[in-house]
Amino acid sequence: MSDASAQPTTDADRATPGPLADHTTLRMGGPAERIVAAGSADEIVRAVRTAAEPVLILAGGSNVVIGDAGFPGTIVLVRSHGVRVIAEDASSVTVRVDAGEPWDDLVAATVANSWSGLECLSGIPGSTGATPIQNVGAYGQEVAETITGVEVYDRVEGTRQVIPAADCGFTYRGSIFKYVDRWVVLSVDFRLTRSPLSGPVRYAELARALSVEVGDQVPLADARAAVLRLRAGKGMVLDANDPDTRSVGSFFTNPVLDRATYEQLLERSADLGDPPAWPGADGLVKVSAAWLIDKAGFAKGHPGEGGVAISSKHTLALTNRSGTAHTDDLLTLARTIRDQVHARFGVTLHPEPVLINCTL
Repeated sequence: MSDASAQPTTDADRATPGPLADHTTLRMGGPAERIVAAGSADEIVRAVRTAAEPVLILAGGSNVVIGDAGFPGTIVLVRSHGVRVIAEDASSVTVRVDAGEPWDDLVAATVANSWSGLECLSGIPGSTGATPIQNVGAYGQEVAETITGVEVYDRVEGTRQVIPAADCGFTYRGSIFKYVDRWVVLSVDFRLTRSPLSGPVRYAELARALSVEVGDQVPLADARAAVLRLRAGKGMVLDANDPDTRSVGSFFTNPVLDRATYEQLLERSADLGDPPAWPGADGLVKVSAAWLIDKAGFAKGHPGEGGVAISSKHTLALTNRSGTAHTDDLLTLARTIRDQVHARFGVTLHPEPVLINCTL
């Protein structure tokens, strides 16, 4: 465990305050009182230590919804970059990745180096430091499978430390870091397999796209290309010319139901057929949120007020389609969807992004 020395933040460290919409993929969010850019782990620690409270850590802005009033404090923009091999043997390699490293750049590099383990997470916007916070996952992979440790700055203890993966509390789209501001992620360690082939393809949709069976392995580049095509077809790869990509990706998580609640859902949806579902441990069942939303009466492209809409490509994405919509408009649409799904099926949807200075 180490302790970084505190130094005052200089004017050169500061970015010009402005609308936080400029720093989010939704292109929404009001102003901050102060914005400080930090280009290394030491600078991140220094900025957090010396900043006037409250403090919000912001990197890629791809999984955050910021209220129209903005943030009444200091924004620390994480702009650290770097990927280093810290351990390797004949079968694996461990890389340490700075928190601000763009996630898809990292995935592309692992594929190019024949390091298997992240290929199905291609095309996800945002920074590497955000991935352990919500245990990012897609197409049958999640980062908890390859993370070995997360370096953090502990704001309570005032120290830097590495938290082993076993102590990160990884769950479906969650961890000890989510909804808690104690720890600031500085870097993440991933142990990857030396192989030109992907891990076994677990996701049926991806297997179909690759014309293989679930459980088969394919060249890493093929897996990455197929995932990018699938995500682009759902408006889930950032594209300045595509208004469907002005979103946070999936706005709601797939609900995980106990057996009794799942049976009640089957009864209430008997006239519609069984929803897509995936059994888990202890009798839990994960159900498709997209199916619930669609069957509750919200089709792709469903408009809200003020220029927001459900994506025309994916029912789970809520978009700033006009480019000028307000956060309140987006949250109004989200509440309408959540309430209607609950009224129809008795299932409560929960947001996947972190809500800042706003509520659902």
